Amino acid sequence: MAIVPKISFYEVSPERKEPYRAENGLRHPLFAWLGWRPIFAQHTRAEHEALRRAAEGRRALVEIGVAEGASAVAMRETMSPDGTLFLIDPYHLSRFPLLNALRRAAHRAVDACARGTATWIQKFSHEVSPAWKVPIDLLLIDGDHQEQSVWRDWNEWKKFVVPGGVVLFNDARLFEAGWTTLKYGPVRVVQALFRKAGPAKWHIIDEVDSLVIVERRA
Repeated sequence: MAIVPKISFYEVSPERKEPYRAENGLRHPLFAWLGWRPIFAQHTRAEHEALRRAAEGRRALVEIGVAEGASAVAMRETMSPDGTLFLIDPYHLSRFPLLNALRRAAHRAVDACARGTATWIQKFSHEVSPAWKVPIDLLLIDGDHQEQSVWRDWNEWKKFVVPGGVVLFNDARLFEAGWTTLKYGPVRVVQALFRKAGPAKWHIIDEVDSLVIVERRA
């Protein structure tokens, strides 16, 4: 029987300039793969719950940028039992590609949940989008945070999101004691797209800490 992975969330405090974790040791993902420490989420506990709510009952979910898999775990726990979660990440930064502890840690965490199907795609998102054909009802954009990369993910993937579907942007909002700034790529893209008039087909439906969720109307 699979064991639900423990997760270490970002903590924020007015006294600190950066997010921190209760667990400060064993930072290398090798230790998460071995099960010696929790997987490290790159979001807060409140954002984690927002991810779970957004994914509830969804049948075709895509995450761009998986890291250790905490967001994927949140979504897989509440997605439709007959749904598919597509996980796109090149995992290209490992010094030891054959070992690739970050990828192995993510697989270990996500595979601990048997709900629905998880399909791993070890490529860059822009390599995947040209041949994509599956309608999407949840898209999480959490890959390269450079502004031009966020724009590219939005422009290349939004057309696959069905009416009533949602797009989630992580690190896309300023919040009290948070780590994001106006220089963050996701913040700038969300500001340009949705803070003023915004595209007629899209509107913001939820904001939690750094997470912004938009829904396609039609």
